[in-house]
Amino acid sequence: MDNLVRRLLKASCAVMLTTAMAQPALAQSTRQQLKTANKFFGQENFRASLPYYEQVLAKDPNNAEALFRAGIAYMSFDKEKASDYIYKAQRLKKNVAKDVEYWLGRVDHLNYNFDEAITHFQAYNTTLKAKDSRKRELAQLIQHSKNAKVQFNSPKDIFVKNLGPTINTQWSEHSPVISNDDKILLFTSRSDNMSNTPVVGEAGNTKDKGKLAADGQYYENIYEARRIDDDNWDKPRSLSGVLNGKGHDASIQVFDNDTKLLMYRNDEDGDIFYSEKGAADWTEPKKLNKNINTSAYEGDAFITPDGLTLYFSTGKYSEDNSLDIYTSTRVPGGDWGPAKSIGNAINTPYDDDSPYLSRDGKTMYFSSRGHNTMGGYDIFKSEYDSIGRKWGRPENMGYPINTPDDDTYYRLSPDGSYAYLSSYRIGGYGEKDIYTINYIKNATIRGRVLAMQDSSAIPGAELVFSGTQADKTALSYRDVSKPLTGEYQVNLLSGRTYQVAVSKDGKNIETQEFAVPISTNDSTVIEKDFYVNYIDTTAANMANINPIYFDTDKYTLRPESIVELNKVSQLLAANPGINISIEGNTDSRNTDEYNMVLGRNRANVAYNYLKKAGIAETRMVTVSYGERRPVAPNDSPENMQLNRRTDFRVIVKEGEGVPNMNRPAAPKPSGSTGTGTGTGMGMGTSTTVPLQPGKSKVKLEDGTKIKTKVDEDSDKVKVKTKGPNDEKSKTVTKDGTIDAKAKDAEGNKVKVKTDND
Repeated sequence: MDNLVRRLLKASCAVMLTTAMAQPALAQSTRQQLKTANKFFGQENFRASLPYYEQVLAKDPNNAEALFRAGIAYMSFDKEKASDYIYKAQRLKKNVAKDVEYWLGRVDHLNYNFDEAITHFQAYNTTLKAKDSRKRELAQLIQHSKNAKVQFNSPKDIFVKNLGPTINTQWSEHSPVISNDDKILLFTSRSDNMSNTPVVGEAGNTKDKGKLAADGQYYENIYEARRIDDDNWDKPRSLSGVLNGKGHDASIQVFDNDTKLLMYRNDEDGDIFYSEKGAADWTEPKKLNKNINTSAYEGDAFITPDGLTLYFSTGKYSEDNSLDIYTSTRVPGGDWGPAKSIGNAINTPYDDDSPYLSRDGKTMYFSSRGHNTMGGYDIFKSEYDSIGRKWGRPENMGYPINTPDDDTYYRLSPDGSYAYLSSYRIGGYGEKDIYTINYIKNATIRGRVLAMQDSSAIPGAELVFSGTQADKTALSYRDVSKPLTGEYQVNLLSGRTYQVAVSKDGKNIETQEFAVPISTNDSTVIEKDFYVNYIDTTAANMANINPIYFDTDKYTLRPESIVELNKVSQLLAANPGINISIEGNTDSRNTDEYNMVLGRNRANVAYNYLKKAGIAETRMVTVSYGERRPVAPNDSPENMQLNRRTDFRVIVKEGEGVPNMNRPAAPKPSGSTGTGTGTGMGMGTSTTVPLQPGKSKVKLEDGTKIKTKVDEDSDKVKVKTKGPNDEKSKTVTKDGTIDAKAKDAEGNKVKVKTDND
């Protein structure tokens, strides 16, 4: 507790005792309760004072003095209640205490109301004389609030997790020490539940006072808990009696393969001890030599993995007994040599404590009330400059590792993937609790994009996940759903809500909100399907028309392509109000420029066929995408074949829906369509025609008959079709030319002849 707080508490105590005795309106029992509460309060035994203040308030809810004092007492246990009580006291009695503005500033700071805290501190500052020493401490508190505001508004993507009620209690738990295998946790606690020893009760009686410290709470003891799984621990047990003496005993570090223990004991002014683990139990702790332990307070330490260097905190060398971090190395004979300051880059005029080094010795973590702390102790880190042989400027670890209250004892897990710390923070079980610190990791999100109407896959849909980091920096992740399956996969930062925009062909379909839970490892996979309100506008989908496919580096129509082109022609003839886009595509075998030309030629060959079939030029447009719109990765001959294609898409005007179309009967395959080269690649029906010499006959489900003949000594191919309603067609291709005739069910005839020019 800092000097300013103690001065104000003493002054307040004297005033309150006088006030309690001077209130004749209070019942005798209430005056006695208030007197007892103030007595404990003056001893800084806040926990013992609270039952008495609450008894007073139960009878007199508007007792401003009791509210004010109880609010100060609650600051260590319940910050929100502390704020409620002190603010209520001031509303009831504006000048409930001379220092009320100071305490309002304190509770506002602890509750993250930094601007209000600064206002109250400044108001209190105006009540002090120019040379009052409290002005210096107030200036520091104002700076803390300014620092806290900066850190709080620039949070880190870090997940802070309380170890839970098995480890943490309403009392103080701190100084976590983890074993090399990450299975055993040593820690320090002042809990009555673990020690099974009575403490000051609601009536203020004490039993076994010899086990109580001056503040009315239990002495610190060292406990051990074994890990059950990632989230649970066995009930802690007290370590051997030789480690837990009559006063405060605290864990510091296990080292040398967990066979040795550094610990704190309040022997005289507080010193650092060590114990070794024997065959049965820990040995009697021994004090480190006088180069380490002095007549001042030594509270924490760290031994490097090689056992040759010790870092420790001591109040010996400062003018006001504030803590600084010093180091010592072993001398011949194995004892510790003279202490040396680690330098002013780390040490400040305020308390600097709890040194801890990473395994490689390049990073020091420590707690400080100086530097740019958010208030109380904050955790900092410093990198060692091996060239300059000194520690670099410390960096505040930031919010939410640090808070406006005390945050100390930062310790990395054995593999360095997460850390432990001890902290007073909102949401805890009481006083200090032990927490784990995990950096939020990426998660893999995978699934499919599906049409809401019929759950069909939507290939080629673009998904853009938009979110923000904790500090509001924008995040964006993108993927395109795969052909045929509509599958997608993205790897993104977890622990936030994303806006997911789903679009197709450059047009937004809809945006959905998706909350991704926190992941603290890189192996988390989350399955998520997106159902969107989408209707495919391609003619292939609307009328069962497939793309037409091409051989490598060619734009010559295959015989089976004529069947598809005839279906397109019939669709357009049956629907004179629709227009189409004919879109040529390629694989990635050649340059982008070459493929754009090849794609254009593939679009044009279909355009020319349809034009000669009687489709007006004004109803068709052509476009080349080259290799830019693959429906499959170009990583196999089969996938490359899928990309050598021409697509047909109905053109929809901006703001209009897909037009209703009269659909010509579309043949559906019945089983295998024969051997061949696998050129029927569409999602709908297709007829695969053998390109090797010979004949074939195919009968489709709707009764359509297809006959194919390929000459042995030339590239001449004949294809004849006869539909169930006497529709007929005959197509002959030779040397790149096409001669086709067709008759529909009404007797209308179409002739097409093209040389692919």
